[in-house]
Amino acid sequence: MKHLVIYAHPNPKSFSQAIQETIVEELRANHNDVNTRDLYQMGFNPILASSDFEQLHAGQVPSDIKAEQDLVKWADILTFIYPIWWGGMPAILKGYIDRVFAYNFAYKYENGVPLGLLNDKKVMVFNPTGSSDELYEQIGMHEAIEKTSDLGIFKFCNMEVLEHKFFGGVPSVDQTVRERYLKETKAIISKYTNVGV
Repeated sequence: MKHLVIYAHPNPKSFSQAIQETIVEELRANHNDVNTRDLYQMGFNPILASSDFEQLHAGQVPSDIKAEQDLVKWADILTFIYPIWWGGMPAILKGYIDRVFAYNFAYKYENGVPLGLLNDKKVMVFNPTGSSDELYEQIGMHEAIEKTSDLGIFKFCNMEVLEHKFFGGVPSVDQTVRERYLKETKAIISKYTNVGV
């Protein structure tokens, strides 16, 4: 299978990085094709500029957007790894969505009705959080995040969300819990690999 891993965290020592490494190692160990986009390391420009609109309206796709769209087209499964900051994704990833998931690529409107165009794509999401899972469940934050990302972005583009996993209280849990989180990550990923190839 072809996996596109989209990763957004500026700290190479973060737990998000450990998740990303675990996922990529598991995919490659099971003979999958993997392409990783480390948005901070790439210096991806997240700003949707007026020049982007002008080029897209003229039927021209800016080169940096086209490179990412080509990878999205290539992939069977897109895996997003990012921490939850202020109730949502890091700004660089939101900018990636704004620019790459463009009109006439990821969606369009027909007679005022939105139509998703990425119907052959599947998605997994992994979110470390600062607050505990218990608190996020209690205040409805998990549900809110799933609505804004899974429903508001991915399903809107007609993508199938396979998994959305939260790892709560990362700054305060001990190493044993972190290791359990990584085992859970590996178990999830192993369901979507070319095992036995």
